[in-house]
Amino acid sequence: MSTPATGQELGAFLRAHRELLQPADVGLTATARRRTPGLRREEVASLSGVGLAWYTWLEQGRVTASRQVLEAVARALRLDQAGLRHAMRLAGYHEPVPADADRSAAGRLTASVRPVLDSWPASPAALLDRHFDLLAWNAAWTALWGSPEHVPADRRNLMWLLAVDHRLRGVLPDWEPLAMNVFQHFRAQAGPAIADPRTDELYRRLEADAPELRHWWGCHSVAELTARTVRATPPGLDPVRLTLSSFHPVDDPSALVVLFTPATPEDAARVTGLTAGPRTEATGGGSELLAAGARR
Repeated sequence: MSTPATGQELGAFLRAHRELLQPADVGLTATARRRTPGLRREEVASLSGVGLAWYTWLEQGRVTASRQVLEAVARALRLDQAGLRHAMRLAGYHEPVPADADRSAAGRLTASVRPVLDSWPASPAALLDRHFDLLAWNAAWTALWGSPEHVPADRRNLMWLLAVDHRLRGVLPDWEPLAMNVFQHFRAQAGPAIADPRTDELYRRLEADAPELRHWWGCHSVAELTARTVRATPPGLDPVRLTLSSFHPVDDPSALVVLFTPATPEDAARVTGLTAGPRTEATGGGSELLAAGARR
């Protein structure tokens, strides 16, 4: 899948939200004959205080908008904070990527965060870079989900694992809502790097390895990664309830730590028991499936 030009992506994002709104949502009276789904362009232009021709060009990716004008358009379209942030990033108004965001910087970040991950023996946790590639993970992650080391490096990514890894999906019976939320969060922060080679590569890998989810990759929805309780069903054990949370390391706000905390002491004991058990059971079962997916 090739990623569209930034201006076209912003236009498609605004158009998708315009088509979701009804006149009553913005205080307008609907006319009897409306052939356009959602709001008309002239209605958004009027609410935003810009000309119809200019707004049309904005949706077509032919003009650029100032931060102030884009905020006005976002208010007219009733975008929430995640949507506004995504629109701003698509327009180029975003936090700059650190100048030293290279392998050595990733190594330093991993070294500083790994002790934190290891301090949670009963809570699966992983460090992700800005592309959601896994940089580090703890023993509880390996015991419950399987070791990412068995996944080829170009697919060692949280979105790819949730979409393609049969072992992880087998342990997470309700994987789909979590996977969609992870992708929406990735899309929200990928705006400034829509033409980034790794971002483009991830979209192509996902389309090739999970064609049944192709409608996801073309979706324009964005969201924050929200806290939630998920149910894991390790083979041969009672279900485990885990509460998902996430935070950004202070050394690199573009990175992300995802943490699954057991909901009860009993859940923690089950995860601890998995961690103390034979590693071959935790990591070996899905390696052939992962390799097969990577060869497709």
